[in-house]
Amino acid sequence: MRRTASPLSLTLLGLGTFLLVLAPMLVWYVEPRAAVNPIDIDTTAVYQGTGSYFDTDEIKTVDDQRITVTQQVRGNVADSEKSGRAVWDVTTTVDTDKSLPAADPHDALEFFLNRWVTDRRTNRPVHCCKENPYFEGDAYLKFPFDVQRRSYTWWDNSLGDTVVLHYAGTRKVQGYTGYRFTGSVSPTKIGTRLVPGTIVGQKSKPQVLAEEWYSNHGIELVVDQRTGRVLYAQVGPRRTLRAPGAKKDAVVLLDSEKLGFTTATQKEQVKQAKKESGQLRMVGQTVPIASAVAGFVLAAVGAVLVVRGRKRPELAENSRSPQPQLTM
Repeated sequence: MRRTASPLSLTLLGLGTFLLVLAPMLVWYVEPRAAVNPIDIDTTAVYQGTGSYFDTDEIKTVDDQRITVTQQVRGNVADSEKSGRAVWDVTTTVDTDKSLPAADPHDALEFFLNRWVTDRRTNRPVHCCKENPYFEGDAYLKFPFDVQRRSYTWWDNSLGDTVVLHYAGTRKVQGYTGYRFTGSVSPTKIGTRLVPGTIVGQKSKPQVLAEEWYSNHGIELVVDQRTGRVLYAQVGPRRTLRAPGAKKDAVVLLDSEKLGFTTATQKEQVKQAKKESGQLRMVGQTVPIASAVAGFVLAAVGAVLVVRGRKRPELAENSRSPQPQLTM
């Protein structure tokens, strides 16, 4: 008797082997290529809080005013595809109730137009494609994928330098848990500005090249661990002017102890984080595990059936054939 493998056993063995090979490919090849910064991004984040600002109409600092910061990020698809990088154009406006709603962002209290260029996989800055400003660090608009419980360098655009943010545990934002990072900026001279002498206490001089100083009461970012998306952001900017060589602030340009994401922005960020994190989890965890388990079972069953085979008599037909006869 001899054994032959049935078509079913070979099919099961082949399918099981395929699934076993597919599992590590999803983890080591597909997921890393899925975890990339998008090039067609179009999001808006709104910060709100109260503070002080220099009112150019009244020529003085006014206190207890509502301040709104709007940050719009749009991917430049054409430049991104051409360079292979993530090229994002970022418009940031700082408004008071006087300038909201503004038909033109240039009517805002402050207006910034930047271009951020990053490596799509590592999130590290890439210095090309008319970037503005030249920036460094691990994070700005988002953190890298697979955020770790360690310190990161965050680019502070007002400072023009990086700030070390330390891991500070976890925090829930709209019921969704993220990694929390905190830091601050001590008073630092960031430049000079030509202003009337009276503004910085030098009435005898018509114009003075005043020193511009910046600090931050506190920075808090809550980040989705898998995608690096910022779920909640809070900053405390303070910008002042000093007379040349002075040790104390002469006038406050902007000061708020807390400007944080609005509830609507938090909900939208959490919604997107859940969607993106779920997609990465499916490709890098759920499907590979299911594929490996199913592949092992199918391969094992197929192998057993192949080994057992199907019994088939070798001489069955020969035993029925007539024996040759000798003839004279």
